[in-house]
Amino acid sequence: MQLSAQGLDLIKRFEGFRSHAYTDVAGLSTIGYGHRIVPPESFPNGVTEPQADAILASDVSDVERSVNQLVRVALTQGQYDALVDFCFNLGAGRLAGSTLLRELNAGRYNDAAEQLLLWDHVGGKINLGLKARREADLRLWRLEAQAPRTAS
Repeated sequence: MQLSAQGLDLIKRFEGFRSHAYTDVAGLSTIGYGHRIVPPESFPNGVTEPQADAILASDVSDVERSVNQLVRVALTQGQYDALVDFCFNLGAGRLAGSTLLRELNAGRYNDAAEQLLLWDHVGGKINLGLKARREADLRLWRLEAQAPRTAS
């Protein structure tokens, strides 16, 4: 599966565009639409919005691969989009070791969905931005009532 336009819009809305490097809430150097800067990357002159879109497309592609490898059950587009946003925001490693993934791969979709809401803390405290994002993920997850598509 691939991230839908609606899923991409969700990522862009919550990440926001920043043309110059900044430190995110986790203390990581970030630029564009939530791209974590890792050596040897360097953006001394910042990035334009089209450059940030290209970086985001590459980052999303990496996240899609991770979600497609980790999830063993069929998903609706909304469920898939919510998981891609979750992994984009928190990292695929967090999903890999989570109760969320365990419940999902056991076919307990509703229990997995409820797990999304638990991922709203930074430094042991609820972060209102993360709380809003996880609630948006849950809305996206529940958006479609159609039968799940087969996992790719």
